[in-house]
Order: sequence, then C-alpha cells, then structure tokens
Amino acid sequence: MAVNWIGSLVSINCGETLGVYQGKISAVDQTSQTISLTQPFRNGVKCSVPELTFSAIDIKDLKILEIPNLQTNTSSTQPSLFTTTSLSHNAYSSQNGAAKGVKKTNASGSAPQAIPRRAEQKVQDVVISPQQYSKSYVDRHMDSALTPSKGFRRRHNSWSSSSKLPNQATPKKNGVKNGPLKNKDDECFGDGIEEILDTDFDFEGNLALFDKAAVFEEIDTFERQNGARSRGTPSEKQARYRHDENILESEPIVYRQITVPQHCGKEYCTDSGLVVPSISYELHKKLLTTAERHGLSLERRLEMTGVCASQMALTLLGGPNRLNPKNVHQRPTVALLCGPHVKGAQGISCGRHLANHEVQVILFLPNFVKMLECITTELQLLSKTDSKQVANVKDLPDTPVDLVINCLDCHENPFLRDQPWYRAAVEWANHNRAPVLSIDPPVSVLEQAIDAKWSLALGLPLPLGESAGRVYLCDIGIPKKVFQEAGISYHSPFGCKFVIPLHSE
Repeated sequence: MAVNWIGSLVSINCGETLGVYQGKISAVDQTSQTISLTQPFRNGVKCSVPELTFSAIDIKDLKILEIPNLQTNTSSTQPSLFTTTSLSHNAYSSQNGAAKGVKKTNASGSAPQAIPRRAEQKVQDVVISPQQYSKSYVDRHMDSALTPSKGFRRRHNSWSSSSKLPNQATPKKNGVKNGPLKNKDDECFGDGIEEILDTDFDFEGNLALFDKAAVFEEIDTFERQNGARSRGTPSEKQARYRHDENILESEPIVYRQITVPQHCGKEYCTDSGLVVPSISYELHKKLLTTAERHGLSLERRLEMTGVCASQMALTLLGGPNRLNPKNVHQRPTVALLCGPHVKGAQGISCGRHLANHEVQVILFLPNFVKMLECITTELQLLSKTDSKQVANVKDLPDTPVDLVINCLDCHENPFLRDQPWYRAAVEWANHNRAPVLSIDPPVSVLEQAIDAKWSLALGLPLPLGESAGRVYLCDIGIPKKVFQEAGISYHSPFGCKFVIPLHSE
C-alpha cells in the first residue's frame, strides 16, 4: 500500500533542530521505516541535494499537500477533499526565506509551519484501530489524513463554500434562484438553521440554576471578612453629604446670634434655625433714630422698604408665571390703602415700584389739608407712572383685586381708627376677599381692623399678634455697628436675601 503514495507532495516536520521539509515521495521502505523525497525544500529554501531520506524516528508530523492518484480517480461531479498545491522554485523564494502557505510558529527562530488552505481539513485526535498497528508508519499517517475523525464536524461557512465545484449551482429556494448576496447568506446562515430554531431556550430552567440567596450570602460573608462597607452598621457607614452641605469641619453653629437688652416675650426663627428676638416699639424707634443720625435718612429707608415690599408683593402675585410678555392680558391689580403718615409713604413707594413692573396699582389716599413732605415727594414720583389714585372708597374696584397692601395704621396715632375714611377703607378691604399684606403693622392691644395674611417687619420684628398672619423680615440697610450703638448684639440673619420668612416658636 505504501507504493500508492509515491509521487505525492508532502510536508514533513522534523522538529526545531532539523526543520520542515517539502517534496515529492520517491520511495517508501516499510522494513527500515524510511521515506525519501525528491526535489526537497528545507524551511522554504531548496536543498542542494536532489533527494533526502527520513527515518520514522525523526518525523514529528507529516502532512499531505497533493495526491495525484486521488485527483485523477475522482469523479468530476464530486469535489476533492484537498486543494492541490504545486511546489516550484517560485513558490519558495530564497529572498524572503518562506514558502507560500508557510509561517513561523514563534519569534525565537523556530521552524516555520505550513498554513493549510481554507479547504484543508485539520487533522486532530486521529483514532488508530488495532488493524492499523500492523501497517507501516507512512501508511498509518496516510490513512489518518484521508479518514475524518469521529469528532469531525463540517463548518457551514468554510467547508461547504470551498468544497463546491465551479460548475456546481446553488439550489433554488421557493422556486427562485438566489442571487450572489443571497447565496452567501445561505452558505453562512442557511444550513441547519431550521434545526436550531426548533429548540426553544429554557428560561425557567436556566433561571433555576441561579441561587440568589446563596450569592447574597457569599457577598455578605465576604464583606464581613473584609470589613463592612455598604451593609455595615450605621456607625460604620461612610457619611454621605448633599450637594449643598459643607464637608469640611467647621466650628459649631451658634443659633442665637442676636441678643436684645430687654426680652419682649416673643421670639422667631428663620428657615436655617437662627433665633430672631422681637423688640419693643421704643427700642425700634431708637434704632431708626440712631441710623438716621449716622446718615440712613428717612428717604433712604423709604426707598429700601418700597423695593423689598414690592419684591415680596411680586412674588405673592405669581412672579415670572404671572408677569411675563406672553401674559399681558392678565396683568395683576393691587390696591394700596395708605394713611397720612410715614407708613403711608412706605406704601406709596411700594406702589411706584410695582407700577414700574407692569402691575395695575390703585392708590387710596384721603385728601388732607396738610401733607407730610415725604408723602408729597412719593406722590410726585407715583404720578409719573400709569397708576391710579383715588380719595374716596367708592372709587375703588367692586370686583376682587389680586392683592391689598395695608398701610392705614400708625404707631403714634391710634385715633385714626375713628375717622370715617378709615372705617370705610376697612369695610371695603374685608368685603373684597383679596389677600392682605401689611407693611410694618403696629403693636396694639386691640385686634387689627384688617386681618392680614402676611406682614412685613423692618429691621427687627415687633411682638405681633395672630391677626398679623405670617411674619416676614425686611433688611432696610442698617449697619451692624448701629445695632451695637442701640444696645443690640446683631449678626445678620438674611444670608443671600433681603426678605426672609420668620416662624413663631
């Protein structure tokens, strides 16, 4: 049987020392277990001798490159198992020192190995039967090269495509001959796809293989051994801070930063927890007198009060949701009820700023023979706006307005409540059903004539009653040393704002 392999092209690997040889089989000696090659090539370079003989002991691996007898006996309708490879001097160039289909196994200069074509079968795990032990070494190699192993599996995308003959047509599918692109898809993905789709994936069975309790127990055990991190006790957890919290250590916060010489029995606190004590009207008057002596005149206080009060009123009216260029048909209406005193001048100043922000302002101020100079000045400025001024309650709107600003009461003159214009204005406000904002309301034993929803205090709050509603504090620009001169230890509770809410303790 060894004679049948004479003339075949083979590649013999003799290890790293001897190298890899290619050539035609010229003789096979079964007795001495040798094989001879003519026109041999060693590591891609043609040998100087015309023939070489190899012993079975030196052969590490043997690969068949071409079998002429097998190709001539094969039918034309059946593809060959191997792609023929011709050996010539051009294929093994001495310049590059490597043959076509030959590559180096590693970078240490070992012998190059032959790279099989795409159609070549890789010989692995050859099983030799007991009948083959009597055959020669060469016959066993030849038979194993031609016989596929039991574990051999044809690849659809390589073996099937390369094993087709040039004249073999692709079978029709659904009566239509497939095009070139469809042909490639069928070769890569078409064969055996029906068998794969017939088997459904068992999701429940696969999920049952995952033991969730065991995994979490393993995680807990690992954390206990290496120190609890995320599942530890509260004392062992790392502290987490919000984006607005200071993570640097600082001094303890002192919440009582304002102290007054005399306690009036009522205290407030801010949203931050700072304590703001109330002061009596006499101490409040002393504070304003001291500030005026240092340059904080009445006109400055009026302007500051008007700005802060108008800012609070704009917020109560809806802010940007109500006052924007796309909502000009719903301009808010504010009614100002002012008396002939400094508080009335504060209300007029607030109305001027509201009118500058496109708010419809209606000012109620009764006619008096003699007016204060501050009121006259504020009225002149208000007349330059689109606001409306009335002296009779009958001229006020019959329909509810958006906001009523109350500046009727006075700290020094409580007898104004007996005036007819005062009672008429109070009656109109109570029947209008609009929310009321009081600016600097006085402290009185009697109940307020108009129940306010909000009250705005200046500088420091007075001990207001329940009828004052929710109290807000306004910064009118009094310096810290002015508070100290008036006997008040002061630290500003306003922060970044000019108007802050106060909560009763």
